[in-house]
Amino acid sequence: MEMVSPEQEHPNKAFAWAATDSSGVLSPFKISRRKTGEKDVALRVLYCGICHSDLHKVKNEWGTTSYPIVPGYEVVGVVTELGSKVEKFKVGDKVGVGCMVGSCQSCDSCANNFENYCPELILTYGEKYHDRTTTYGGYSDFMVVDEHFIVRIPDNLPLDGAAPLFCAGITTYSPLRYFELDIPGMHVGVVGLGGVGHLAVKFAKAMGVKVTVISTSPNKEKEAIEHLHADSFIVIHDQDQMQAAMGTMDGIIDTVFAAHPLLPLIGLLKSNGKLVMVTAPEKNIQIPAFSLLMGRKMVAGSRIGGMKETQEMVDFAVKHNITADIEVIPVDYLNTAMERLAKSDVKYRFVIDIGNTLKSTS
Repeated sequence: MEMVSPEQEHPNKAFAWAATDSSGVLSPFKISRRKTGEKDVALRVLYCGICHSDLHKVKNEWGTTSYPIVPGYEVVGVVTELGSKVEKFKVGDKVGVGCMVGSCQSCDSCANNFENYCPELILTYGEKYHDRTTTYGGYSDFMVVDEHFIVRIPDNLPLDGAAPLFCAGITTYSPLRYFELDIPGMHVGVVGLGGVGHLAVKFAKAMGVKVTVISTSPNKEKEAIEHLHADSFIVIHDQDQMQAAMGTMDGIIDTVFAAHPLLPLIGLLKSNGKLVMVTAPEKNIQIPAFSLLMGRKMVAGSRIGGMKETQEMVDFAVKHNITADIEVIPVDYLNTAMERLAKSDVKYRFVIDIGNTLKSTS
């Protein structure tokens, strides 16, 4: 008997942009989405942010990519179809999809609203769903997602600027909350002022925290202070500035992808201070144990956030008027945007105008 592939069983065709090999070049591509199941929501994608992880994945720099791959997990759109048992949404709702579209829903992490740490987590693109169909991301005209992994976007939040909240935003909001670095009057450092770092500054300031930006680029000081309203700025290579700040910070959110020494950052922490890594540098990190023992300091990691927390983050962003600083691009500018992203030539996040540019290009 002839075998039928999952894609043949679910013939919903979608237009997308995909990478088909490790050159990382993206081009128009047709994909198959699964049919809308009883707990699924179908949405028309309007905007999708470009994350630095997308760049790593399309070029297979982490060695885990299966081609073809359609990136994108900073997705916002509008609901177009509902499964028969969907309860939380209606057609026409504005919604967002982040880094995950599935989990086991039965482990301790899932039971405690930390689906992001589920051992069976299914990422938004590049993996296999429960029915063995391939997950494809938001560089496409529509998606089908279980309602549990969809977040409602209030009407007064601009959709283009909201897109990066579903990865970069929750990546910074979650550790600020979980590690209790959100108490007004605390002093928090933010390492790196890029697509993730600038949102860390915005969320921390909205929480009433004193914020110091820590950077290798002196030319970012004016931006940090005048535009993002950070309280102070430190050039990490300036020994006088670093020495003056030693032992002054309750916590640090480290957003830098490139390999860098952590020992100087640990020195900035007060006793009981917490250095939280939210990105994965290319090389393994070595930390002298003595630097942690002297002050009972902590180096921790944090990965996005659970669904309940992601909805909380969006609601907080609405209350405090927080969106990402973005450059909106048409889909046919994608490859140029990727080249610029590799050079950190964006302020601070590219967002693809999927709704107005994908179909005409495809």
